[in-house]
Amino acid sequence: MLERSGDSGETRGAVIPKVMLAAAIDRFGGPDEFTIHTIPVPSLAPNEVLIALDTAGVGPWDAEIRAGSYPLRKPQFPLVLGTDGAGVVAAAGSRVHRLKAGDKVYSYSWANPKGGFYAEYVAVVSDKVAHIPKGLDLHHAGAIATTGLTALQGIDDALHVKKGEKIIIHGGSGGVGTLAIQFAKFRGARVLATARNIEGLELVRDMGADGAIDARHQPIADAVRSFAPAGVDAVLALAGGDELEEALETLKRDGRLAYPNGIEPAPKKRRGIKVIPYDAIAGIPEFQRLNRAVESAKLKIAVAETFPLTAAAKAHARLETGPVLGKIVLRIQNP
Repeated sequence: MLERSGDSGETRGAVIPKVMLAAAIDRFGGPDEFTIHTIPVPSLAPNEVLIALDTAGVGPWDAEIRAGSYPLRKPQFPLVLGTDGAGVVAAAGSRVHRLKAGDKVYSYSWANPKGGFYAEYVAVVSDKVAHIPKGLDLHHAGAIATTGLTALQGIDDALHVKKGEKIIIHGGSGGVGTLAIQFAKFRGARVLATARNIEGLELVRDMGADGAIDARHQPIADAVRSFAPAGVDAVLALAGGDELEEALETLKRDGRLAYPNGIEPAPKKRRGIKVIPYDAIAGIPEFQRLNRAVESAKLKIAVAETFPLTAAAKAHARLETGPVLGKIVLRIQNP
């Protein structure tokens, strides 16, 4: 085995190549801006781990960055996208003791400073990396780091969902929504989920929703009248627009609305409703809590479609063609 130096200290791990393949963009624009680049494998700082990636998640937030909504001041092109994924630790920094080479892990790192997850390798601060939950393979773990943290923190930390409460999960058939339904059910809530087509309605029911509605073609108020005659206790909004505003009309006075920052258009403020915008947080305790929830709830993970790394452009084109049921992933299968 070869030990390799990083930015400021030795690392421990296996032989690692100097270059890797990555799906990157050289300018902001549409899906066709992706090309396959050969770029240096990221160097490793003492507090980081290098992950040989098996699977990377593809989310609408990636498409927003690709189109130009870059969260940092100035991008460095070629820009490798991707906020999450799963793989095997190839090397661990000298200050990392919780993880070691050979561990199967998953990670979420927003605007990762050393490049995203659409690549054969990614270097990530170790606090944003965790062992994959028991019962999951790398393919499915790679689909849930961002969405799992967002869903669980929406249900538990933002809404504080309790047993017996009745809630609406608006946008229930997407990557976050399919997990949020299951976490809410695990907490003992009754869930009415919205979707945008027949397949989406079938999916949210399969995820455990007590009721399902196509909010584009059915009045939400009618569905809530039979589901919760006195109104619902909370709404988790994973999509905005007129349909969400209609759903908010069914909230009880002093009800709660939570939504991840970035939902467009953002919900309008309403008197008598507690509004909680939030960002998903990645850290050691957050991943520990997510692992416990995934394992206890026996989570089902809806992978919408799988594309090879070389087809990142097609994966992003798919994001723009209509509702995505679950999460799109890139299969990298780095040996």
